[in-house]
Amino acid sequence: MSGLLSNFRNTMIVSAILALVIVIGYGHGPDGHGAIYFQAVFRWLHVVFGILWIGLLYYFNFVQIRVMPQIPAELKPAVSKYIAPEALFWFRWAALATWVMGVILAYSRGYLLEAVTLGLAGGYTPHVDMQYTFIGVGMWLATVMFFNVWVFIWPNQKIALGIVEADADAKAKAAKTAMLFSRTNTLLSLPMLATMAMNQTIFG
Repeated sequence: MSGLLSNFRNTMIVSAILALVIVIGYGHGPDGHGAIYFQAVFRWLHVVFGILWIGLLYYFNFVQIRVMPQIPAELKPAVSKYIAPEALFWFRWAALATWVMGVILAYSRGYLLEAVTLGLAGGYTPHVDMQYTFIGVGMWLATVMFFNVWVFIWPNQKIALGIVEADADAKAKAAKTAMLFSRTNTLLSLPMLATMAMNQTIFG
């Protein structure tokens, strides 16, 4: 067991196999492999990728950005050359996967248009359409966050971390820009998560 848990790849392979057994098992439920089953699979993937994305967002903002000024200069390359690039790899691809799975889930459940228009498609009945307003707000917040990752955070982090050649002034400017957009995503994350978590419980 120690050998398994000491190897990250093997740990994740076993975890994925166990999850796959459970996912396949749910295919023997009342709906079989119908629409509800695939919606459940998309929701699971949306949650898995979302946890990875937002978890890393919180790591950057709760830990790395705050602690970096306290790290001695000679030790900072350990973060900037090894930890940060690896974290940013999983961060940006998890953001993409989360967004894609969210769109697929909304489409498969038949409310993508209603959510994108905040419930205004075809008129607005408050007690009926407010669920689309709330989930739509969450989806738009997540879209802005996803856009920030790929258009502002990652390109500027490549400069700040020296992945793209630049002078010291450009690196400092890029680091500040990446931080501000990362902090923007942190600000948007709690209201976004409120819609995602509460909408399913209240409206089903």
